[in-house]
Order: sequence, then C-alpha cells, then structure tokens
Amino acid sequence: LPLSFAQQRLWFLQQLVPDGALLNIPRAIRLKGPLDVAALARSLSEVVRRHEVLRTTFPTRDGRPVLVVHPPGPVELPLLDLTHLPESERENEARRIAADETRRPFDLATGPLLRASLLRLGEEEHVALFTMHHIVSDGWSTGILVREVTVLYGAYSGGLESPLEELPVQY
Repeated sequence: LPLSFAQQRLWFLQQLVPDGALLNIPRAIRLKGPLDVAALARSLSEVVRRHEVLRTTFPTRDGRPVLVVHPPGPVELPLLDLTHLPESERENEARRIAADETRRPFDLATGPLLRASLLRLGEEEHVALFTMHHIVSDGWSTGILVREVTVLYGAYSGGLESPLEELPVQY
C-alpha cells in the first residue's frame, strides 16, 4: 500500500537520522490502586487489533517505502518491578527508565511501532509507559489509545467483553 503524504515525510525524516528518537511520542500514565496486569495487556492488544496503523511497518521495496499491515496478535507488556529499590529511589528510577525508553529509536521496516511497558513502584502504584513513532500516531490519536485502553480495562477487569464497536474506517 502507498504511504500518505504525511507518512512519506515522516519516513524521509527518519531516514535522515535512523538512530534518532526525534519522532517518538512517549506517554507515561500513573496508575494507582489494584491492577489486573493481564486485563491491561489484553486491553492494549485489543486496541492494536482495532487500529491497523498500530500493526503497520514501513519497509522499502525497490528503494521506496511501502506500508505493510500485519495480522493482530498479543502485545508485549513487560513488567519491571522496582519494589526491590528503596522507596526513595523508585521514582527516580522510573523517570530514568521512561527517559531511556523515549530515546530508544524505532525500526520502521520491522516494527513494532508501538512499545509498552509497566513499572511497578508499589503494590498499588504503577506507571504505564507507551511510546509510538509519529508515523503511526500523533497527540490526538495518543488520547484515543489512552481512552480505549481505559474503557477496555474497565470491561476486561470486570469479566466483560469489549464494549467498543468496530471501527467503520481505518487510518
């Protein structure tokens, strides 16, 4: 499939600085209270299933970028437990990890172009980290990701199915 004009520009910019993270869009969300990690991971996987762009990579064919949409599958949500650290050091370590994640480049050809991880700061305190490449996301769509994960988490952690309707159109 061809890239949109915006995707072509972003692909070109990434080629100029392939090891850079200038086009990364990071989000850190603090979660307080009991957390069902399996329901959170399932929620994220469902959002990626719903939005093809989050399953898309941009390899080159004959020197030109093409858009490849991959089949849905489970999204990894690694859990980094920081509770072994003294409580006074956990916040700084979480910020360091978040900053490192923000600076980690994406490979547009192989993806995935959405990374997520979960930091455990305490029994009922976590930080969810989401990083997406700008070629598949922007500030507005990041809000959609957070809203949909929130709605799905509420359903899945309560033993329900997704309340979200299928999307009538894909970006």
